[in-house]
Amino acid sequence: AHFLGSSLSGMQVSTYREGNRQIGMLLRGPDEERAQLDLLASLAIPTPGGTAVPLSQVARLEYVFEDGIIWHRNLLTTVTVRADIADGLLPPEVTGQILPALDGIRAALPDGYLLEVGGTVEDSARGQNSIKAGMPLFLVVVVTLLMLQLRSFSRAAMVLVTAPLGIIGATLFLLIFRVPFGFVALLGTIALAGMIMRNSVILVDQIQQDIDAGHDRWHAIIDATVRRFRPIVLTALAAVLAMIPLSRSAFYGSMAISIMGGLIVGTVLTLVFLPALYAAWFRVRPDEAAS
Repeated sequence: AHFLGSSLSGMQVSTYREGNRQIGMLLRGPDEERAQLDLLASLAIPTPGGTAVPLSQVARLEYVFEDGIIWHRNLLTTVTVRADIADGLLPPEVTGQILPALDGIRAALPDGYLLEVGGTVEDSARGQNSIKAGMPLFLVVVVTLLMLQLRSFSRAAMVLVTAPLGIIGATLFLLIFRVPFGFVALLGTIALAGMIMRNSVILVDQIQQDIDAGHDRWHAIIDATVRRFRPIVLTALAAVLAMIPLSRSAFYGSMAISIMGGLIVGTVLTLVFLPALYAAWFRVRPDEAAS
């Protein structure tokens, strides 16, 4: 039975590595022997004595029906149609083109029949719904921590405003690398918002420290930005370099790409946008330094 199974279905004997993929190597009989049932009786079976005998001498071949399998999904009898997409296409694009064509089929189904879309699209929607459910708690915790650190509602709100800056870079890099914005990329974008706000907290806190030390507000903004430029850039660069190996992953690649793009663009925008926002928010003018 073991030899028959390996001859027809195949037996994995080794693994071939190609890049970050592992491809199993199967040992099985030729295609012409497996495709013609009349050749099955003459299949040579090895014996302990070193000789080979036809399968018909050691077994009786009969044609019988196999027990059927009834697949269920959510306790309902289901027929599943699976397909893969061609190279160069994105799953959301393909799904968006297929769904309008399915509306007519869904409308013509008898009562009691359902037509649903599953797979990665369904998993992504389920994950996004779970994130949306926890988003209010996430915002409350973030605002509370910012208030404890900065001790000012205005400065905390200013840091929150910089959180979406990373979305620009994340979207740009996902478009360049033609990676869909799925659930994993959404997780990367949420993590990216925390990284951008961390840099903003460092810069805003440094500005306030300089003001408390007696510096005028205009020079405090400029000096704090110059002094914190190198630590912020090096921290962001270290995070980007750490994401390069992960960007080749089939599962976490979209998350790494969104974080890399968002950090690169978001860090630059933070160093330019946040000082200008601080000056505009608190109405800081250059003439304060002269006075």
